[in-house]
Amino acid sequence: MADNRYYATGKRKTAIARVWLKAGSGSIQVNKQGVDDYFGGLIIRNRTSHPFAITETTGKFDVVATVRGGGKSAQADALRHGISKALLEVDPEMRITLKKAGFLTRDSRAKERKKYGRKGARARFQFSKR
Repeated sequence: MADNRYYATGKRKTAIARVWLKAGSGSIQVNKQGVDDYFGGLIIRNRTSHPFAITETTGKFDVVATVRGGGKSAQADALRHGISKALLEVDPEMRITLKKAGFLTRDSRAKERKKYGRKGARARFQFSKR
């Protein structure tokens, strides 16, 4: 690929992550900020770096990502999905490991639409007998 950059798109709910991988020291940059500054908590940071841990490529690639839509948790999952797909571009042999961990499957769960005549997607208005 041109100048050894690998691109992939990850999605979750309404969040979309555009991910570029490049050989480097293992830094992750999200929307021009460090991953700690952007996401904050340790749990979400671990969620985004999990594909590297599973494929034993920790510290080998720099990640530059732009994320939009959804909340922080959905954005983190979209980033993880994008990183996993980009790692496939680097080495297709990683497919078995990533697939077994469930990182290549797009989580298709999304918010169900509100129905007319109801309070929400499934909730009804409270019934009053009197």
